[in-house]
Amino acid sequence: MFGFIEVAAVLAGFGLLIWGSDKFVDGAAGMARTLNVSALIIGLVIVGFGTSAPEMLVAGVAGFDGNTGLAIGNALGSNITNIALVLGATALMVPLTVHSKLLKREFPVLFLIMGLTVVLLWDNNLGRIDGYILLGGLLAFILWMIHLGKKSQTEEHDPMEDEFRGELPDKLPVKKALLLLIIGLVTLLIGAKLVVWGAVSIAQAFGISDLIIGLTVVAIGTSLPELATTITSAKKGEHDIAIGNIIGSNMFNLLGVLGIPAVIQPANFSSDVMTRDVPMMVFLTVAIYLMAKGWAGKAGQITRIEGAGLLIAYFAYLGSLFVMSS
Repeated sequence: MFGFIEVAAVLAGFGLLIWGSDKFVDGAAGMARTLNVSALIIGLVIVGFGTSAPEMLVAGVAGFDGNTGLAIGNALGSNITNIALVLGATALMVPLTVHSKLLKREFPVLFLIMGLTVVLLWDNNLGRIDGYILLGGLLAFILWMIHLGKKSQTEEHDPMEDEFRGELPDKLPVKKALLLLIIGLVTLLIGAKLVVWGAVSIAQAFGISDLIIGLTVVAIGTSLPELATTITSAKKGEHDIAIGNIIGSNMFNLLGVLGIPAVIQPANFSSDVMTRDVPMMVFLTVAIYLMAKGWAGKAGQITRIEGAGLLIAYFAYLGSLFVMSS
């Protein structure tokens, strides 16, 4: 049976992941500002990558340890958690209005990436070729975001850039920025190792699969940076950052968090992924797209009622996982 040490390892790991992610973003963003990179590119690429860093590091450690199921559960579970729990809880507190044209460009890309993921996972195997395709897609996605950021500087002003400019850290000397980057990365690695070890131990003690523990405990813990960023941005009226953070994080998760363990440790996975978890992720993504387009309530707004609906869907999903694993 697991004991206090395993639970403490998971909690400490989550704390280190959050702190390490914050330092990593501070260092990278501070250096980018010193190099006069635009606020929009920093926000989309560096901050987006930084908030997904906990999931990526956990996926990498899980892959090296042979726990690919946990990595798959973390990727899909984080996307479900980001939409249903993070956006749901945020919208329940502060209705979210969508202004940015950039966000409207991102939704089709998210659907494209989800379609690619479904095709690659269709055979219930996450192979090395699948991993290379996903990581290639991640590189293309980063380059696309940089292109959009540069393009926005010559076209109609995007309100998201003003929101990012007000939130980014100050310029930093290169040595200090590099130090923060190194400290953040080392902390993320330690935190990821603690989370994977503790979570696998707990799963084995209860006789549940790595996939389930990844979909629940690990997914919630690694989504905490997104939760903090989204709620803080929404309270400040920075709704485009709040929603864009979730969309960007989900794209990073599908491409990076699934791609990394596939390259490290290819593996078969439970058919439940394609019959239960992927459909739930797709359903929730379509739902927030319709909400943002104004299918109900005020056009272009995720209302409190819709936020409550997302939360209900999330806890219903958790309930189904509990029933199926018992």
